[in-house]
Amino acid sequence: MIDVLLVDDQEMVRTGFGMILQTESDISVVGEAGDGADAVRDTRRLRPDVVLMDIRMPTMDGIEATRLIMNDTNNSSRVLMLTTFDLDEYVYDAIRAGAAGFLLKDAPPEELVNAIRIIAEGQALLAPSVTRRLIEEFASRPSSTAPSLDQLDQLTEREVEVLQVMARGMTNAEIAEALFVSETTVKTHVSHILTKLALRDRVQAVVFAYECGLVERGSGSK
Repeated sequence: MIDVLLVDDQEMVRTGFGMILQTESDISVVGEAGDGADAVRDTRRLRPDVVLMDIRMPTMDGIEATRLIMNDTNNSSRVLMLTTFDLDEYVYDAIRAGAAGFLLKDAPPEELVNAIRIIAEGQALLAPSVTRRLIEEFASRPSSTAPSLDQLDQLTEREVEVLQVMARGMTNAEIAEALFVSETTVKTHVSHILTKLALRDRVQAVVFAYECGLVERGSGSK
């Protein structure tokens, strides 16, 4: 069972999401929060698998709440951010805060359910074109802590190749087809990349690839 905490300052939105999720046999809504401060408190108390987090809220926004949740050493929850616009300016900060994926509020019900399952499995939601655009735009912004290409020396030649195509928004199946290897092999390479570079998930790996210049802005994105 996937435990989900719904966080949005609009009760109608929370109710709508709850109605969608309650029809799924493998998903349980364990709580609701109306702002970021409540989200942080409820995450610590309920330990949900996935926190469905709105970005713009009063008292404490979703970005600060995500940062506090992800900085908690006892936390095992993952955050799926909700945004109204496909290029919401706040999403860039949400990546930094540790969000594992992004979803438009007007996404179809089946997309919401699928996104929660993907995040709960420990993956990052990178497939939708909106997320590829968001990450690419984010990564093109200057950063005072941009990684060095020297860090790539930790990776094998094949792992660098996998990181490059992964940064273009490809799924494991697409990477396997492009590189003429099995999907299992791709998963192994991805795991090694995350471990060697001390990255939390695929979102961070993609951002790393853009920030260090391994993939240039606009190259190969769909």
